[in-house]
Amino acid sequence: MTHPQLSAARLQLIQTEENVDKNPANLLKFMNLLDITDTRLSTWVEKLPFALTDATAGTETELQTAVIGTRHIVDLPQCIETSNYFKNIAKRAATGDAPRKIISALEAYLDSSEQTWENSWVRFSRGRLNAYAAAVFQSDMQADKRCVGGSLREDMHRFSYNDQGVEMLRLPVSYLLKLGLAQVIGQADCPAIVKTTGEAMMGHFLNDNTSPETHSFHPVGSANGHRAETRVAVETLMRYLLTQLVVQYANRQFRLAENGQKVIVYFGPHPPVRQRLLNNLISDAFYRELFMSPCLSGWHCGEEKHRYMALCHEVLSRSHLNALGKLKEAGIIANNLVVLPNTSNISLANNGTHLSLGSRVLTRLMAQAGSGYGVLEEKHYGDLVIKITEHFLPLFVGTYSAAPYRFDFQDFHPERLLGFLPHELDYTHLRMIWRRWKRKAANKFFGHAMTPFGPEWLDRTIAVLLGLKGDYVADFRLLDYLVALLSTDESPALDGRPDSDVRLRTDLENMGVFHKRMPLYLLCRLRQYGSMGFSGFEARYFSLFENIVDDMGAAADLHLLVTMVAYKYIFQHQVSHHTIPDSPTVESERRQFFFGAAIGLPTFYVSKKSPNQLMTKIVNKAHNTRPSRRYSGYVRITGIEYRRALLRLLREDASDLIELMQLKPVIDNLQQRIDAPEQHAVDRRLTRRILESKDEVDPLKVRGQEFNRSAEVYYRQDLRQGHIKEAFTHFRKAMKALDSWPAWRSGQYNQALLTILDGKNSEDYLAAAERASLNETLSAQVCEKLISLLLLVFDQSKNAAT
Repeated sequence: MTHPQLSAARLQLIQTEENVDKNPANLLKFMNLLDITDTRLSTWVEKLPFALTDATAGTETELQTAVIGTRHIVDLPQCIETSNYFKNIAKRAATGDAPRKIISALEAYLDSSEQTWENSWVRFSRGRLNAYAAAVFQSDMQADKRCVGGSLREDMHRFSYNDQGVEMLRLPVSYLLKLGLAQVIGQADCPAIVKTTGEAMMGHFLNDNTSPETHSFHPVGSANGHRAETRVAVETLMRYLLTQLVVQYANRQFRLAENGQKVIVYFGPHPPVRQRLLNNLISDAFYRELFMSPCLSGWHCGEEKHRYMALCHEVLSRSHLNALGKLKEAGIIANNLVVLPNTSNISLANNGTHLSLGSRVLTRLMAQAGSGYGVLEEKHYGDLVIKITEHFLPLFVGTYSAAPYRFDFQDFHPERLLGFLPHELDYTHLRMIWRRWKRKAANKFFGHAMTPFGPEWLDRTIAVLLGLKGDYVADFRLLDYLVALLSTDESPALDGRPDSDVRLRTDLENMGVFHKRMPLYLLCRLRQYGSMGFSGFEARYFSLFENIVDDMGAAADLHLLVTMVAYKYIFQHQVSHHTIPDSPTVESERRQFFFGAAIGLPTFYVSKKSPNQLMTKIVNKAHNTRPSRRYSGYVRITGIEYRRALLRLLREDASDLIELMQLKPVIDNLQQRIDAPEQHAVDRRLTRRILESKDEVDPLKVRGQEFNRSAEVYYRQDLRQGHIKEAFTHFRKAMKALDSWPAWRSGQYNQALLTILDGKNSEDYLAAAERASLNETLSAQVCEKLISLLLLVFDQSKNAAT
């Protein structure tokens, strides 16, 4: 219902051109460039950016790795045990100059019975490389890869050493993937088309700060009746399968598994429990030495990029520490009794998926000098689209992707749980969120919310005696990482002005929050033609998908719809920068719903006098709102009703777009995910699978560390196998088309297929290979053939896209 407390004037969105921002970016000129002359015509939405076949898509996926083996063989425990850091701590503990518990805790970590070492490097003989892979490695050891025959990296000693007369390589798994692919295409019998495609793809195997990272081999567009968003999910899945096959190949070909170093790669959204434990035992410098990627692939000057990665870690560690001051200023920390965060922050080990959407028409306009759509227009309208989009993002959290996590009572300190939120929300919404989080958590005694006292032994005892269970959240990655920096009063991030992000980064650096060399962290980031070669947006808020095609594909469809709705609002003069003012309070007001969804908060509060007219419109679409009794001047709205209000808004304001893009099944599925989350929302589905090993259905009945460790085991084993099965389904479809009579008549892949399959039927071959892949019994030779076939599929897909 429409609430009488909200001013009727605030329900009227801008309808006349006179109210559009006075800005060098002229809206009518922009619309004319798109041939949009009358928004009353039913067909005008077909000309919106990203509509019909205008959109292209690509993803960037960050992966988790682990090496399984004993502490006496695997690189990570060996590096720790033989390090000067460990030796110095041991000597100081022996003389009484350092607490014995530190060295005892490190020994306990090394003595783990699990023998699973997340983000460890690997070691193998350089002699296992063929000539081509060896040449790739030698090239990547150059200080500047653009200088052929130039000097080598100063840190090359880290990657090569002598063991009893044998030259050994020591490499991160992120680089092992590239080297494994190089080994395949470097075989003497590799077809030329496979080698050419593989060479182009090697550069797409990179790393994030710690984790391996791959990105789309080419932009995916609509084709054969399939939208770009569905096709990009399939491309992501096939790229994941290629990664899995390269890992199995490396385990065999480089004799890693034979020598006690079995490598696995999988989707894991947050830092492993044991890595977090280790981080609490070592210094920040030693953590960087162990886990920061040396950037061997993907950059001309790898050492320079590595130093930048170290800067990111130092900045975020300092930023997390500085958040304590803001918590105290906000009144959340009432005294000086706090649990100090570690000086080494582990948030950069979080892993997600970034989805980029590009517009062909906007890219074409940007490429044409004097087109009338340039840098000013791209920034002005791009920022406005992002501001509109942010209102809809709570629809995605937990519904399409998630990162379930458990906190025990002793973890329930604001300085631990709120993480980077003091840098992402203003004090008003930060206090509201903390108060409601305490009320939501299962930490009550006779109706009173309790928080831990500090000493862990005391908190554990109290938790047992009083039955205090802590809490469960839907997406911990969004809380554990700096995903969206709050603007300052003087430097808004999204006001449409050129270099607004530069000014904000400078402000935040002066405040000890960020560094101006780092790209501005936002939920959705503008991809500018001048730096990226295309014009569009990057969604950075996706964590873990249970089903890649169903969940990621639907999420990409919905994100595309929201992007088009934003342009529709702009062209209909309904929303402008003026109607969504650029202030930290307004920014925080809309983002509270996003972060609250990650926590699972039931209620939120919006100011009756909010100058954000789009927020006012959304709130007035919600049912069962009422004036807040606690917060005078605010309207109370539940999280579920906010999502339903957004869904109503899409059904009403985007009905033409939904019909145009044939997205009714996506909207109906979204309704199910909202109304029946236990069956359809990803966070509940993942949680249910995690708890199966514990024979429980309620996460609060399992201790925090047990739940979180069970989640990691599920991601490493069952979910990884589920993704491989899903990938083979689409691999078979692609090979059926590639091995069909029409494809054979074209002649492009005939010789390669004959060489790879030896005349065998591809369908039968893949059926047998899938079983062996799931059992991890593939031979190196079969791995080579499967990787070669996948490269042919990627080449065909790329040719179809051009």
